[in-house]
Amino acid sequence: MIPSVFQVVHRYVEYPGTFTLHLAKPRQSTEGFQPGQFNMLYAFGTGESAISFSDLANDDGTLVHTIRAQGSVTQALERLREGDSLGIRGPFGRGWPLEVSQGKNLLIIAGGLGLAPLRPVIYQAQRDLLGAHKTYLFYGARRVSELLYRTELQQWSRSLEVVMSVDYGDNNWPGHIGVITDPLQATGIDGANSVAFLCGPEIMMRFCIQVLLRKGVPESAIYLSMERNMKCATGLCGHCQWGPNFICKDGPVFCYRDIRTWFQIHSL
Repeated sequence: MIPSVFQVVHRYVEYPGTFTLHLAKPRQSTEGFQPGQFNMLYAFGTGESAISFSDLANDDGTLVHTIRAQGSVTQALERLREGDSLGIRGPFGRGWPLEVSQGKNLLIIAGGLGLAPLRPVIYQAQRDLLGAHKTYLFYGARRVSELLYRTELQQWSRSLEVVMSVDYGDNNWPGHIGVITDPLQATGIDGANSVAFLCGPEIMMRFCIQVLLRKGVPESAIYLSMERNMKCATGLCGHCQWGPNFICKDGPVFCYRDIRTWFQIHSL
């Protein structure tokens, strides 16, 4: 797939080193996507990076991606300003199975930048498009200053059960201080009637899954996004091979029941 040229129409700094780009394709409509899928963003002259969608497609076809600058490609993307161009291939991968939340408690569990690929799910839940019985958002970050979408978090709390936690709070922080597993453990839910979507650091997801299983959430109702090592987006380069799976092609969203064996091998 040859990259299409998009332009940056809006750029917003979430916090130093992490930013959100709104991208438009001049004079042409963009292809639809499923929440949880990703695009390959091409910084001309530098290379490509796999970045998940962080918003629903807008009526004008604008795509939204939230990015952390931590390598040569994402640092080049950080230098883009409104009016600059970049290449996009996609969408790729398998997204969140939204249909499984019908009539269930939906537990959205995110750590740090992991909130970005779950944000389109939250929007759909807010609009009551998922048919979930009740939706919870558990969101953990290292510091208050590193919470994504802070204005929207306040808005979401009006219609969703939002629980936030930070590792290091300040005098004005009203939420929990510590790991997100603590408030998750303390929440009274009917585990057998719940589904969970998780994205964040793998160690966070490991401990959250242990809590979910103790609460009776079935392995078949736990889904996680494994966003790592994706290079070609088509399963050809083998860079993201994980057991028998290619994360870019078979994921990045997997059912925990299907990948439990590989997920429990910490060094894999």
